[in-house]
Amino acid sequence: HQETGLKLAKWLAKRPEVDTVLHPALKTCPGHAIWKRDFTGASGLFSVILKPVPLPALKAYFNALKLFGIGFSWGGFESLCVHARPEMSRTAEPWQEEGPTIRFHAGLEDADDLISDLDRAFAAMNAAKV
Repeated sequence: HQETGLKLAKWLAKRPEVDTVLHPALKTCPGHAIWKRDFTGASGLFSVILKPVPLPALKAYFNALKLFGIGFSWGGFESLCVHARPEMSRTAEPWQEEGPTIRFHAGLEDADDLISDLDRAFAAMNAAKV
């Protein structure tokens, strides 16, 4: 999970559609210093904040996924993702991000197969924006 999650996070960080990748092992993550101080590894759970996109395009993204299931996970074997809504439940500090947030769980599937699945989803999302 750790290796696959980090590979996906690094790939996603290079995508033009992505604003921020919230994976603690990445130096760009706001919680990286705490993670580095307190942990020796990471799980396959992380989030991505996309650049603002119309809702139909976001739906096209999720509908194009074949390997990622839609749902939450706390450490299962399958890769999952879900449209998170932190602005609806965050109380400690107001959520300031503008784009949609996607929560990912990297499962045991091949990382390159998962990347191909995400690439196909981005293509569908971009086609729906036009």
